[in-house]
Amino acid sequence: MSWDETERLEAQLQGRLSGRIHDLRVRVRDEGLVLQGHARTYYAKQLAQQAVMEASSLPIRANEIQVR
Repeated sequence: MSWDETERLEAQLQGRLSGRIHDLRVRVRDEGLVLQGHARTYYAKQLAQQAVMEASSLPIRANEIQVR
């Protein structure tokens, strides 16, 4: 996945998640994706993971979104 594709995926997710994840970043690591950012609830963290699974063919290696 290229840098441009990663940026497009981040923008798509932000729109879909309606601001539930702050500072959302999607990183490519070991031929998979790592999610980073901050959420207010575990539900929002799970929504982000589900949205990435639907939007990308790469597997999720880690969901590092912090719940605060």
